[in-house]
Amino acid sequence: MLKGLSAFPLTPMSETAIDEVAFTKLFKRLVSAKVDSIGVLGSTGCYAYLSREERLRVTQLAVENAEGIPVMIGISALRTRDVLQLAEDAQRAGASSVLLAPVSYQQLTGAEVYSLYEMVTKSLSIPLCVYDNPSTTHFHFSDELHGNIARLPYVCSIKIPGVPQGLDIAKERVKQLRAHIPSDVTIGVSGDPYAAVGLNAGCETWYSVLGGLYPNVCAGLARAAIAGLSDEAESQSTRLKPLWEMFQRYGSLRVVATIAEMQGLIDEPSLPLPLQSLDETVRQELGSILIRLQNEFSLN
Repeated sequence: MLKGLSAFPLTPMSETAIDEVAFTKLFKRLVSAKVDSIGVLGSTGCYAYLSREERLRVTQLAVENAEGIPVMIGISALRTRDVLQLAEDAQRAGASSVLLAPVSYQQLTGAEVYSLYEMVTKSLSIPLCVYDNPSTTHFHFSDELHGNIARLPYVCSIKIPGVPQGLDIAKERVKQLRAHIPSDVTIGVSGDPYAAVGLNAGCETWYSVLGGLYPNVCAGLARAAIAGLSDEAESQSTRLKPLWEMFQRYGSLRVVATIAEMQGLIDEPSLPLPLQSLDETVRQELGSILIRLQNEFSLN
């Protein structure tokens, strides 16, 4: 499992509640597009801003509406105690797998990170994806640590940051990591601007922010790469470059939340304060980009 396009939807919310209706509508778009899996309560899903009860409710909504598509639930938290509780909630709700990043206020050591995954996997009966996200956690995995964690029971995938641009360099990076981990553990690329090169370099999965909003567009790119049509995948990514540049300037969460607001898919505001979607000047720029992309991709 955890191959192909794994789409990560927003969790629309106000300061008082999760917008369950809007979340369900976004989720059903992914189901209709028949994405390969759906990642709920990742960074795009604003997991860090939600209570345990709110996270459980989002998990329940996702599982109830999945129609057979595997649902991966983020269980990251500051304390191992809380991670274990979230893992239990996800399993009881019927999640297909869980996603875990080594989140901490204090800088973690490699031994502490290994201990986290060791303790959590002992409590699991479903697969786990390791979330390597140094821009958020400020922890940098070594390939050796990835290899040790990947040999723990139930570890099925590693969600790595964007690979280096340049296909030969990216292939070498994937090859280096692959040498340390079991063959049945998949390597998935995140950072949407790096998706095409990552998939062309040998990653089996694209963990996608944009896929949570425009699943058909992203599924087309992912399936081209996986089918060996590397030029087609790269061409599609190049056409999406204006969005990738906005992601890099403003952060992918703010950009996709703003687009969803602009297109009436969710109410405004949709992010937990102090996070805010983008201002009117940027919205005008985004609007121009979306008009061009609509003509090329039939965004829906």
